[in-house]
Amino acid sequence: MDGTVLIADDDRTIRTVLTQALTRAGCKVHATSSLVTLMRWVEEGKGDLVISDVIMPDGNGLETLPEIGRLRPGLPVIIISAQNTIMTAIQASEAAAYDYMPKPFDLPDLMKRSARALTMKPKVAPAPGPRRETGDDLPLVGRT
Repeated sequence: MDGTVLIADDDRTIRTVLTQALTRAGCKVHATSSLVTLMRWVEEGKGDLVISDVIMPDGNGLETLPEIGRLRPGLPVIIISAQNTIMTAIQASEAAAYDYMPKPFDLPDLMKRSARALTMKPKVAPAPGPRRETGDDLPLVGRT
């Protein structure tokens, strides 16, 4: 596996297990217990995949999905949650999460899903650069 994974989970054990597994698989990992930190990393352009918990001390991981999509279209986000309800799964899907896994999750399964997400190509082409004016389309002023 190749890429950088951003992990946001308030459970230190989850962060440690995921960091060790993903690092062993060849990924670079940034892990935090804060959605504010996660969003700063996303805004800075870090990460090829996000794995985020739903219930965090400083917010709701599902509520960050629209902002992540706006800042980094095509960045896959896997939502993990101890709130194992059908509503949580539906909300994750409606918010355009790449995947959803209830806790406790099967680590080999999460690793497979992460590998698949890291091979995705962005769905949106990069925004075109600024248009350069050459003056060819400007009217001529005066006579010589």
